[in-house]
Amino acid sequence: MDDGSRNAGGPAAERTSALARTPPRAQPPEEARGPSVGPIATVAGGVPAVISALRHVYGEMDVVRGTKLLLKVNQKEGFDCPGCAWPDPGHRSMAEFCENGAKAVAEEAMSARVTPAFFRQWSVADLSLQTDHWLGKQGRLTHPMVLREGATHYEPLSWDEAFALVAEELRALDTPDAASFYTSGRTSNEAAFLYQLFVRQFGTNNLPDCSNMCHESSGSALNETVGIGKGTVTLEDFDRADAIFVIGQNPGTNHPRMLSSLEAAARRGCQIVSINPLPETGLNRFKHPQDVLHLIGPGTALNTLFLQVRINGDAALLQGLAKALFELEDARPGTVVARSFIDDQTLGFDAYAAHMRAVTWEDVEQGSGVPRAQVIAAAEILARSERTIYCWAMGLTQHRNSVACIQEIVNLALLRGGIGKPGAGLCPVRGHSNVQGDRTMGIWEKPPEWLLSALTREFGFEPPRHHGMDVVETLHAMHDGRVKVFFALGGNFLSATPDTEFTAEALRRTRLTVHVSTKLNRAHLVHGRRALILPCLGRTERDVQARGPQFVTVENSMGVVSASRGSVAPASEHLLSEPVIVARLASAVLGARSRVPWLSLVEDYDGIRELIARVIPGFDDFNRRVREPGGFALPNGPREGRFTTKSGKAHFTVHALPRIKLEPGQLLMMTIRTHDQFNTTVYGLDDRYRGIRNGRRVVLLHPGDMKALGLSADQLVDLSSHFEGETRLARAFRVVPYNIPRGCAATYFPEANVLVPVNSFAEKSRTPTSKSVVISLTPAGESRALPAGAVA
Repeated sequence: MDDGSRNAGGPAAERTSALARTPPRAQPPEEARGPSVGPIATVAGGVPAVISALRHVYGEMDVVRGTKLLLKVNQKEGFDCPGCAWPDPGHRSMAEFCENGAKAVAEEAMSARVTPAFFRQWSVADLSLQTDHWLGKQGRLTHPMVLREGATHYEPLSWDEAFALVAEELRALDTPDAASFYTSGRTSNEAAFLYQLFVRQFGTNNLPDCSNMCHESSGSALNETVGIGKGTVTLEDFDRADAIFVIGQNPGTNHPRMLSSLEAAARRGCQIVSINPLPETGLNRFKHPQDVLHLIGPGTALNTLFLQVRINGDAALLQGLAKALFELEDARPGTVVARSFIDDQTLGFDAYAAHMRAVTWEDVEQGSGVPRAQVIAAAEILARSERTIYCWAMGLTQHRNSVACIQEIVNLALLRGGIGKPGAGLCPVRGHSNVQGDRTMGIWEKPPEWLLSALTREFGFEPPRHHGMDVVETLHAMHDGRVKVFFALGGNFLSATPDTEFTAEALRRTRLTVHVSTKLNRAHLVHGRRALILPCLGRTERDVQARGPQFVTVENSMGVVSASRGSVAPASEHLLSEPVIVARLASAVLGARSRVPWLSLVEDYDGIRELIARVIPGFDDFNRRVREPGGFALPNGPREGRFTTKSGKAHFTVHALPRIKLEPGQLLMMTIRTHDQFNTTVYGLDDRYRGIRNGRRVVLLHPGDMKALGLSADQLVDLSSHFEGETRLARAFRVVPYNIPRGCAATYFPEANVLVPVNSFAEKSRTPTSKSVVISLTPAGESRALPAGAVA
């Protein structure tokens, strides 16, 4: 039978294998053979990027469909890329996408399908033995599916049955706080607004989201110091900057379209300083794939200066930069420190200045691993630059001291008077394409009072005032039985979270797990007593409702809200849009309790946007403004020179340098992405820029550490993480010698997420410390008799 599914030769439905009776595995399987390791690439982009993009697109769909979609990505009348949140330029080329954006489109719009017949052939346990890459390549989900209590296979059910099942479980709870409602960054503004409205009318603020795991530290740091949890620059500022500092970020893989802005800046003489434990190809040289004249030759050099900092040595380096600026001010009074700006618009400068003068160069060098001369060279660039942009990403947000570290960037910007003027400011680069918009719409477990009051005024109910649970709290609450229903609007919760085995056990202890998804992922395979998969439309697909074709909106990293219109036929006639899924769920659960016209709102999404305009500041006249080409920018006080803290001024902050203590034989590990993945979606098995192909279970080590530990290249090792007396184990990783600082290691996620302790998280933001994991290595097979992922 040809049902459109791949690998239809899976386990037959008639036999219940021993594997089908065992609990599904939470971790990806070990690799049968090691990857090949070759030279590190010296140039990003260029012809290889074009070939890779087209290979992925035309490998997943026919040429006509693939070409049509590529010409619609990030266009003013097209759809927003389902990948990263980098903003679109005002003047857009015909091909306004990058290599990894093309891969994201190919993954969503692929021709393969996962139908009910596929689930009859594959038990959940058998599926769990496949790789994440294999799971994703099976195709788009086509029908709502249910895993009933005690069953080994998912089976189809109607949408009405699915909503009734969720309503039954939610209504049976002793308290609304016994449910948790997760959101991924792909969710549109319209769906996110309806979702938080439903959840709060249901009676809880349990709205954990992907920001909790990735970008929460930036919001916490910036809200305290400048009064807004967002960046303060626009894309146009990159055309005016004298210097750009890129800290803890790998744009060549994670935000490739950013390279176009960096290339243009470098060509006009802007100095670019990158600070990172790994030298990344995307910040070395770049060839714009659409610049035919420059495809031949070495490409454009981007880095003016590369500072190879130790993992979590950024705070020490940033304080070193400030110390050097104070010394330059002493040597050239009145030319470096922006005293007029500081006196007029900031608080806390004297305490900060005293602290920085007490910091020693020994502290800076030991903490950062960067020689004093290099720090001073970077400070000279800062001192000469009148307009500096500071960019950062998850390399800074996932440490215990992340909030403090990001506030050191704010300190530097304030020291130079570098916020609120053209060509200068703060640029936290978000990951998923609407992760920032979700928070703007109210997806937050700690809602501000103004939002709750606005909901009461507009909808006539009293939302809960107590804080809800973030991701870490949700994991504990599921684990100990306080949360019994888990609902995920997008994402791959199991693979994205820390402490994989702890998360898996937490999910298994719930009564119901529900995932709104476009494709199969590992989160569907580790489940509660009952489980649902609800398939939804993707960004690329037409969304037609009762009153005609619809569009949704998204907010990019720089606070610009724009429309996104899908253009191809849906993967299945049984798919619903995310707004419709939320509205139908709310109607089924709340019934007559709610006066919100849920079902009529999703007949025409203009009605949702009218409600957003009445509740969320900055969205006045939403429907008209978002129809203007390119959309509109939200208000941003610091960008406009107005700090929106309670004091009305920006705040310098003082932080002690972190002390990282490693025992003999221990290393500090960070998890990273390959060039063939976006978040937990694995496009392929190659990391082209780092020279690693056909494998993911690798650990990157300095050759000196390999020698000290008695390890050799390509050796198979087990990794153990250590936290507060606990040990976690991940088996079968290959050793790869790499240019990484001594005492450091790097691994790919989600394979290494099992090593990230659930109780190790950033102060204030509670973001898991996926970039600061203390590990030791032993030859494979010599580890203690501890199951992989278990805690000793």
